[in-house]
Amino acid sequence: MKYTKIPLNETQTGMARLERDQLYSTATGEDLFLDVLHPWNTEKGFKYPLIVFVQGSAWTTPDRNYELPQLSCLAKRGYVVATINHRDTQKGHPVPAFLEDTKCAIRFLRANAEKYGIDPERVAIFGTSSGGNTSLLVGLTGDDPEYKTAEYAEYSDAVKTAVECFGPADLLKLLFRPHPELPKEQVEMYRLGFYGTRDEEKAKEIAKKLSPTLIVDENKEYPPFLVIQGSGDPVVPFAQSKDFADRMEAAGKYVEFIEVEGAEHEGNFWSKELWELIFDYIDRTL
Repeated sequence: MKYTKIPLNETQTGMARLERDQLYSTATGEDLFLDVLHPWNTEKGFKYPLIVFVQGSAWTTPDRNYELPQLSCLAKRGYVVATINHRDTQKGHPVPAFLEDTKCAIRFLRANAEKYGIDPERVAIFGTSSGGNTSLLVGLTGDDPEYKTAEYAEYSDAVKTAVECFGPADLLKLLFRPHPELPKEQVEMYRLGFYGTRDEEKAKEIAKKLSPTLIVDENKEYPPFLVIQGSGDPVVPFAQSKDFADRMEAAGKYVEFIEVEGAEHEGNFWSKELWELIFDYIDRTL
């Protein structure tokens, strides 16, 4: 018989639990939810940094389940992780509803820091694709009153660090390209859903405000950013992320850039090595 004796895990280190369907907003006419992964020992008063994750969805409703296995690794490492829903641009909620909701979720989590075991001074934003765009915007617009809704308004929505993967950073270049394969009426309907207008010039003005590369201001203070993009991405061109990183560097801001050679959008973009680099960056900056 093989007999093994190990010490008990008194602090429950390395263990995580999941709380589903936490209602964070009711003021928009639509109930909005998030899921929270956190270390077991938050019940004993331990406090941990928070990572708010926004799954890519083309600015529709994010799938909160998509990255749960990977996000749970962060919870086991000593982070509280919330993966959130936001309003759908194609269901009567044009931009910037997705950004307002994400910021509301951050404030909700700060307001409930005691419940979830959060250190409210150490908050990160992390997103992929459209969620990457959201992550960049959250990092650049901390506590901007233009995007602050009434819920939990006394709390900050600023973050200490930001991670984005293959996210659109210049909507003018990405969304106003010619669409010869799409009928004009379909393009106009998408524009109406996304921007709330069929007028191209008005839509372009809105797009500029939601294009991270175009709103970097060298006179403002920003958190550090980790920007990651695959060089073979057919959905969001490599230049979208690289141009943002270059603009941040030119403005004298802290940015790290990772190229995943030949990687597409999702799928072969991900690897154990890349996740370890993301974990390392978050450990260093949060």
